[in-house]
Amino acid sequence: MQEIDLATQTMFAELLQRSLDAEFDELYDERGGTFRKKLSKGRMYWHHQRRIEGKVVSKYVGPVTDKCISDRVKRFADIKSDFKARQEIVRALVAAGLPSPDSMSGLIVQAMWKAGFFRLRGVLVGTVAFQAYAGPLGIRLKGRPLQTQDADFAQFWGISENIGDTMPPILEVLREIDETFKEIPNVSDPFVTTAYRNRGSYKVDFLTPNRGSDEHQGKPTRMKALGGSGAQPLRHLDYLIHQTERSALLYGGGIPVTIPRAERYAVHKLIVAVERQDQVKSAKDVLQASILIEALHKRRPLELAEAWQTAWEAGPRWKQKLDTGRERLSDEAKERLEDVLKRSKASKERRKK
Repeated sequence: MQEIDLATQTMFAELLQRSLDAEFDELYDERGGTFRKKLSKGRMYWHHQRRIEGKVVSKYVGPVTDKCISDRVKRFADIKSDFKARQEIVRALVAAGLPSPDSMSGLIVQAMWKAGFFRLRGVLVGTVAFQAYAGPLGIRLKGRPLQTQDADFAQFWGISENIGDTMPPILEVLREIDETFKEIPNVSDPFVTTAYRNRGSYKVDFLTPNRGSDEHQGKPTRMKALGGSGAQPLRHLDYLIHQTERSALLYGGGIPVTIPRAERYAVHKLIVAVERQDQVKSAKDVLQASILIEALHKRRPLELAEAWQTAWEAGPRWKQKLDTGRERLSDEAKERLEDVLKRSKASKERRKK
């Protein structure tokens, strides 16, 4: 495990804070274009201009005398300026060795963010989320653990049902990126879509914790807040997304995302690895867990011990999977985990005395 230097960690923290503070205009892309005043019939009007495929495209905004519109134009200038500054920070962080998602993953997560997914308490999970742990944990990530051809998004059904707000239709959001995205029919219910795929075989999945018995596994759930999309219920997902943290994907000007707590992600990956039939993906799960456990041993040992204990106390089936998963860890990660659990147990015993 390679650590990043303190200066790079500080730079990442600044990017995250500025990304979280950023306000983005709903109609105009902060990455390009300018506002211009135009005279028409003796009055001045705002127009937004962008160069698209070599042509200047102008869009009417409103009269300069409208204070709300002029204030919005001024705010846009500040947003655009800050975006360029954050872009430079992103480039510096990538040059320092932090991972950046592939273009399709970056575009999809960015579109979901702007569409309101994280505002509606959604959580990015899977390998794209794994990339976002590099900054908070101060480690370099590279190679096979980062490779993916899908993006996974999760939300609790109760939140989706009761939050009282919704995203735009998911297919519309995805087709703004790539018009070849299509719904993947769900074999259990053709009227509820939980996954989408484009012509290049990039897949986007929506997941939710399984609320009932195993007999409901595989049956899609309708999600009010996901713009008409459904979600696939999965066991153990409630454990994963019950506690979250904020990070930023190093794409564009930095994309603020909500991801599972790193310690829960690591423990969850051990459970998932045991359940998987695909041995390649299972090995990748264990590798990701090993990397995070080694980092958490130094950065968050108490949190890692608590996450393990919470899963351990969930029942005998969980214990069996955790034991099996632990044996598949790298030797170093296994030693780190055993050391964390041993220290946690000793600390609890001292407090009892």
